[in-house]
Amino acid sequence: MNIEIIPNYHPILVHFTIGLLSISALLYLAGSILKKENLLIAARWNLWIGAILTIGTVIAGFDAYNSVAHDAVSHAAMTDHKNWALPTAGIFMALALWAACKQRGEKTVSPVFVVAIVLASGLLAMTGYKGGEVVYRHGTGVMRMPEIQGDGGHGSHSHGEDVGEDHHDMQEQQPQKEKQGHDHSGHEH
Repeated sequence: MNIEIIPNYHPILVHFTIGLLSISALLYLAGSILKKENLLIAARWNLWIGAILTIGTVIAGFDAYNSVAHDAVSHAAMTDHKNWALPTAGIFMALALWAACKQRGEKTVSPVFVVAIVLASGLLAMTGYKGGEVVYRHGTGVMRMPEIQGDGGHGSHSHGEDVGEDHHDMQEQQPQKEKQGHDHSGHEH
């Protein structure tokens, strides 16, 4: 099953991954400060589920990297995002294994672990920022970019029921970057 408005599943999976792993870090921090076992249990489950989803997110990310239409500038941005994403994913996988081996049934958590997951969350935030740059700065993976007119970009149309001629059926649009396609043959990944 292919979803019409997005070229792959990376945008869907990545948001769950970021949410679960970020919440896990916050719960670990709160649980360790407040000495609340229930927060640590919730933190572990968020970490484990997030780590499992990370596998799918990385696979879908490679699919996006190798399949979305892009030019040389957006290719560099995608490579930068990938270079942040892979180590970050590896660190969270290691943290999930650490939690599975050392924390099951424990009522406390090591301060070293808490510091590690909080620092890993900083890497996760930077990775997400880099991914946002790929989409929002370079327009990679989107079906069309809006045509901005005037100073505010809204032109004279309203946001009511009558959308007017400025809005087109997205299924009829070609990806904007397709004109300047970038071939991956011969590139190392």
